[in-house]
Amino acid sequence: VQLQASGGGLVQAGGSLRLSCAASGRTFSSYHMGWFRQAPGKEREFVAVIGSGGTTSYEDSVKGRFTISRENAENTVYLEMNSLKPEDTAVYHCAADPYSGGTRFREWHYWGQGTQVTVSS
Repeated sequence: VQLQASGGGLVQAGGSLRLSCAASGRTFSSYHMGWFRQAPGKEREFVAVIGSGGTTSYEDSVKGRFTISRENAENTVYLEMNSLKPEDTAVYHCAADPYSGGTRFREWHYWGQGTQVTVSS
């Protein structure tokens, strides 16, 4: 599986961005899809996951502000980010896994290259 993330950019606090992650392969619908982020000097952290069946889960700090969704017909997963805060600034990576779908990044097999999100105060 190859993943291509896009949609990052510079936005003011309180603003919104929509990230996209396009996946190759014919088995996209059977994969768990996730978003992680990594700020400078910090470990990669879980943001959100959507299971193959559509179940979603979020990291506490983004609940109510971020929404993960998937369009299997387009092999794409999205991350809608609203009410952005400076602490959301990071490189956002999408990930895919046929088995796990957990919050620990080492469990995920496939990764995209990342897209930079910068939130100014």
